[in-house]
Amino acid sequence: MKKKSVIDIEAVISYIENNLDGKVELDTVARYVHYSKYYIHRMFTKTVGMTIHDYVVRRQLTEAAKLLVFSTKPIIEIAFICGYESQPAFTVAFKAMYKITPAEYRERQEFYPLQLRVTLHSKNVKINFSKSDIRLAKMEDISAWMELVRLVIDGYPNLNELEYIEKLKVCIEQRNALILEKQNTVVGVMAFSYDTGSIEFMGIHPQYRNKGIQKLFLDKLIEEYIPDREISTTTYRKHDRADTGYRNELMQLGFAERELLIEFGYPTQRFVRSDHIMEVKNSD
Repeated sequence: MKKKSVIDIEAVISYIENNLDGKVELDTVARYVHYSKYYIHRMFTKTVGMTIHDYVVRRQLTEAAKLLVFSTKPIIEIAFICGYESQPAFTVAFKAMYKITPAEYRERQEFYPLQLRVTLHSKNVKINFSKSDIRLAKMEDISAWMELVRLVIDGYPNLNELEYIEKLKVCIEQRNALILEKQNTVVGVMAFSYDTGSIEFMGIHPQYRNKGIQKLFLDKLIEEYIPDREISTTTYRKHDRADTGYRNELMQLGFAERELLIEFGYPTQRFVRSDHIMEVKNSD
């Protein structure tokens, strides 16, 4: 049977998805599922990795972005359809996340989602994970890998799926794509570069982001694939409202801030972890 908490959160997600055209507030959601707003807030954040408010905003703006590209509806109408009471309020919210105005986004005609609907596993995998559970990905893993990518799209602005899949195939062929799968559940994935020592992509299922899986992947990478190398990756800049906690996760893993970048038109920042190199030298 499904754990009751998962059923509760699935009900919340369904309610949100059915009401993206209006205001979705915590009090209303709590009444719908017959729990206190404090319980629902805590369980939703723990399970999905962001608050109900953040999830709603991201889902509404994603639907708005889709309409901007694939419809000819006026921007003010799209604002109303997606739960905003005025075009100025919609423009401010949209630019905070997409970094350009709705009009500029429509002109570019390139849709990418901020947040797709979260699909939960029917039950958490009740086992302990270790580095030995992480293996090289195979071509037959691509479908399951992409399912996870869609769940963590919030961490990768401007992600183009078709381009990503082609790059993923190359990574699998070159043996630099790692996957953690248990009981037919993909918990995490990582793609990296032998040449640059960079983590090109790391995604952990929202239900397992607080289980230490990120550190397992990092330890596996450092110990078995690119030892004695500086490890780098990029993520959101400080105070970017689109960040759902990825900067903080990297800092907890020992990464340090480096230069500011623009990647695919989006402002990011490079993070570097090199302290493990000194640890290896000191142990020799």
